[in-house]
Amino acid sequence: MFTLLTTVVSFLAGNTPKFLEFFQQKSDQKHEVALAQLQMTQQLELQKAGFVAQKDLEEIKFNELKIQTDSDNYKAKISDVNSARLNDTETSKGASTWVVNVRALVRPAITFGLFAIFLFVELFGCWYAYYNGVDFKVALDLLWDNETQIVWASIVGFYFGTR
Repeated sequence: MFTLLTTVVSFLAGNTPKFLEFFQQKSDQKHEVALAQLQMTQQLELQKAGFVAQKDLEEIKFNELKIQTDSDNYKAKISDVNSARLNDTETSKGASTWVVNVRALVRPAITFGLFAIFLFVELFGCWYAYYNGVDFKVALDLLWDNETQIVWASIVGFYFGTR
């Protein structure tokens, strides 16, 4: 049960940015709905006055506005990514190439190192149990206990929950 809970929490932690983006989209959509209502009111008034061709023109303008808004949002996202890269580049300015490369490898090296330690402990435990005649079920219960399952589920949920 605790394994399931930690998996769900890890999955949610990986999705936090998307969760926050949901509220931003909700606000944007509320604005778009208000704008659409105003345009519908305008179109109804134009139709009452006999300007049906104006309705088509307003629809084209609305679509252009929507496309421009989507384009601006996309540009803003790209700008955020480029800003993060620029900030990373600014902090690396003047440093030698190997320092920049080592700095970029810190997190992957720690992750792979911890995974290698985990794998070594588990495989060595299997080997030790096999050569000492420990029953497979007993060895499996010792090597793949609840705590190990919780840690493993948390890591997998966090790293792969958003992919």
